[in-house]
Order: sequence, then structure tokens, then C-alpha cells
Amino acid sequence: MKTLGMIGGVGPESTIDYYKNIIAMYRERKRDDSYPQFVINSINLQKGIDFLEANNLPGMTDFLLDEIEKLPKAGAEFGIIAANTPHIVFDEIAARSPIPLISIVEAACAYAKERGLKRLALFGTRYTMQADFYQKVFKREGIDLAVPEPKDQDYIHEKYFAELVPGIFLPETRENLLAIVDRMKAKTSIEGVLLAGTELALILRGENHNGMALLDTGKIHCQAAVNEMLK
Repeated sequence: MKTLGMIGGVGPESTIDYYKNIIAMYRERKRDDSYPQFVINSINLQKGIDFLEANNLPGMTDFLLDEIEKLPKAGAEFGIIAANTPHIVFDEIAARSPIPLISIVEAACAYAKERGLKRLALFGTRYTMQADFYQKVFKREGIDLAVPEPKDQDYIHEKYFAELVPGIFLPETRENLLAIVDRMKAKTSIEGVLLAGTELALILRGENHNGMALLDTGKIHCQAAVNEMLK
């Protein structure tokens, strides 16, 4: 079995979900009562946010690379970054990483393509919704991504950091997020929602809403990691 190395802590709640999902998915495939061995480097989320707020992408790249370089020293043979927003600099990181990295964006795109989805809403942090790193990959496969209106982007971003990252999941926030989904379906005929913020899947549990697929990018990423582990 290949040893996985994971950059976690961005944020902590979804890192716990990654940990549990990887173990469950591995044990579903390996029916011998064994458990997967993997390495987690839980990093300082605030440091990453500071780089983004300052629009210092080279600084963020160097910060993440410094942390990734610790993974092979602990035995990791390939790696993942357990979050969406850091993938804003994924291409630069992957080119300089000491181990191969699996992209959450590429994994999510392959998943959507397999299911024949052609138009999805993109939910995430403001950094993710306003950047083009998701759009570029999905456009290549003929999948359109629609982003929420500016006021809805503000709402999602605010709730993401004020509630979801600290592990606060309120029923009214869930209702308001799903109301944004419904408005987007009425206006743009989306077939589903790309939960391109790993904490979003913690509040929008379930695989669909009103006939629309809810794509849990974290879970998709975990499956891709387990597939590589067991290659």
C-alpha cells in the first residue's frame, strides 16, 4: 500500500471528516480488518488566510511547499491538500512538490464528468468563487460553472469562516444556503452544486436537494486518495 501524506487543518473540521472518510473507504475496499496508515500535517489555517487577504500567492505557495516537504520525510509517497481554496496555487505547488499530488479540482471534475453533469453551481469561499482555477479545469471537459450573485457570495463566505470553520452548524444557515441553490436553479437551470469548500458538505449533508446533486468535493478527494493508496 502506498503511504498518503495529507496537508490538513485548512480547516480542522473538514480534516476530521477526511480522516474518517479515508479510513471508512479503505476498510470498505480491504475486508481484512486492517486500517490505512497515512501522515497528516495539520497546518496553521490563519497563516494561509493572511496570504490570501494580502493577495500574496507566491507567499502562500512557498508556505504550502514548506509544509508539503515534511510529508515524504515522514514516509509519504504521494499527497493531498485537504481543502479547496489552497488549490488556487496548486499548479505551482505540484510542479515543485517532492511527491505527486492529487488535485481536488481534477478529482471533482472527473466525478462530475462520469455522471454526465453539464452545469453546476460553484459554492466555496470568496477566494474560490472569484478565482478561475475551478472554471479552467471544468471548462476543459465542457462543464459550465455558475457562481452565486455577489450578495450571496458574501453570505456564503461570511458564514464559512464565522460558523463552519469553527464547527458551528445552524439550521437557519443550512436553510439559507439551500435557498441560494433554489434561486440559482430557477435562474440558470443548474443540475447540481459543487461544494467547493470542504466545510460546506458538513452542513449540506446528503447527496441531493430538490433533484439537484450535491457534490461533496472532500469525499470525492478522499476516494481518489484511497484509490491511489491501493493501486
